[in-house]
Amino acid sequence: MKAYVLAMAMGLLVGVLYYLLNVKSPAPPYVALVGLLGMVVGEQLIPIIKAML
Repeated sequence: MKAYVLAMAMGLLVGVLYYLLNVKSPAPPYVALVGLLGMVVGEQLIPIIKAML
């Protein structure tokens, strides 16, 4: 649980820094979120497939 809170805090910090420095996000927000979703699904899918085999 601590890792999730730390990841959220770091994400918020980077977002604030981007805003303060007037830096645009390197990827469109929806594209980035879909990419992250794919990473999470892929990470969770491998153990499920291994358990089925």
